Amino acid sequence: MSKEILLGDEAIGLGAIHAGISGVYGYPGTPSTEIFEFIERRTKKKGDVHAFWSTNEKVAYEEALGMSWAGKRVLVCMKHVGLNVAADAFMNSALTGTNGGLVLAVADDPGMHSSQNEQDSRYFAQFALIPCFEPRNQQESYDMMLEAFEMSEELAIPVMVRLITRIAHSRSAVTTQSAHPQNPLNPTKEIKRWTLLPSNARVQYAHLTDKQPELLKRAENSIHNELELRGKRGVISCGLSENYLRENLDEDHDLSILSIRQYPMPAEKIRTLVEHVDELLILEDGYPLVENTVRGLFGLIGTEVKGRMTGDLPRTGELNPDLVREALGLPKLETAHSHTGDIALRPPALCKGCPHTDSFKALNEALNTFEDPQVFSDIGCYTLAALPPLEAIHSCVAMGASIGMAAGAAHAGYSPAVAAIGDSTFSHGGITPMLSAVQQEVNLNVLILDNDTVAMTGTQRSMSTGRALDDIVHGTGIDPEHVRIIVPLPKNHDENVKIMREELAHEGPSVIIARRTCIEAIKGH
Repeated sequence: MSKEILLGDEAIGLGAIHAGISGVYGYPGTPSTEIFEFIERRTKKKGDVHAFWSTNEKVAYEEALGMSWAGKRVLVCMKHVGLNVAADAFMNSALTGTNGGLVLAVADDPGMHSSQNEQDSRYFAQFALIPCFEPRNQQESYDMMLEAFEMSEELAIPVMVRLITRIAHSRSAVTTQSAHPQNPLNPTKEIKRWTLLPSNARVQYAHLTDKQPELLKRAENSIHNELELRGKRGVISCGLSENYLRENLDEDHDLSILSIRQYPMPAEKIRTLVEHVDELLILEDGYPLVENTVRGLFGLIGTEVKGRMTGDLPRTGELNPDLVREALGLPKLETAHSHTGDIALRPPALCKGCPHTDSFKALNEALNTFEDPQVFSDIGCYTLAALPPLEAIHSCVAMGASIGMAAGAAHAGYSPAVAAIGDSTFSHGGITPMLSAVQQEVNLNVLILDNDTVAMTGTQRSMSTGRALDDIVHGTGIDPEHVRIIVPLPKNHDENVKIMREELAHEGPSVIIARRTCIEAIKGH
């Protein structure tokens, strides 16, 4: 055994390596990115683990499923909204099951530090009828990976490990174990199990439901679901929230506590706690999954349930020790005087010299002859163009949504319908709506901001940049005369505005590729 100081993401990655994975798949997204990068960095020299960023999360999950089919252990990692993209393959993998162990590491973002929403991936695990681990610290992040791979192979089922931003991006000492060897190549011969024709899928779904009593039994007996009965006031803490609870308690406290870190929810332990207490506070970082389940539709007779749904904790955002302390009815702690109120707010901004700044300056000027023009944008650094001084974009919903939304607005008769999307986001989710728009000859204008990298998450490799991007765009069948390439630099401003205005005047689909390498990527080289 040895010790390492690791981020939660790194502990997940090292746990996967020591579990004997042969591959890791994912798409960069905060707060999950460091999982993949750690594995890539740690295994690069030996070269025995496949680590190459996927085009999007759906592709990543399908690639991981293929490696599992071949008998190898594999990790697939993404952020919570990325699981939406992978949902089709993910849900069906619960029916096919696994051959080699397949673990899905999902990093949720309560408080939306870098996300469009704070959805709770535990619901996806419950929806798919698969087990889910929720570590409370970095050590458990490591340990649970080893346990998850064993469970995945033993029960032939995918297993989720759900972590949140505060675990993913904080460090702690982790005691590690010796590494397991990788599985030999052993492709499955169970064709019917992996071919989800309705006749086969019905059988597989029955097998999946048959596994549920065993999953529940394991959760009831798990060391990760600990019940301590003391007084008549009870607390259920999930994952990290137990740390916030313990920070506010002395050793001689009188609370009865159930810590839940493995799902499905341990029903018998919950029932034992509920029958023992008169009042029950439920702490969970994310949606009120446990709270709503315990309360049920009509509440509990004889037990008062408190949590996010009652206002005893905020309905949205992260928990913290102070919020938990207040919910426990404990007096506030005195803290040192803060001077943060004297500091001016500094909203995030594009980097000095960012090519996106020049692209949007040109677009703003090109659109200034239209009354109240709107630009549909996408997910990336360029989303910051919504803020002053540019104020150039007016929507940002989901990866690839800019082109689809612009097309829908054009269908409704809105003009000019302009979409702004990055090169990596275009390959992730923009190609298919672009194909649809070209086939329908929709009157829309697409600005592809090609900065040669996935800049927002740390300059990872882009799947569609340079010549590859050009070929993809032309491959949609668009008129080549209306695919224009510009270089966003101040000296080219007037020419870029002229080109944009020409394409805005075109009745039909057009693409302008604004091409200049991200300055942070240049620094990295």
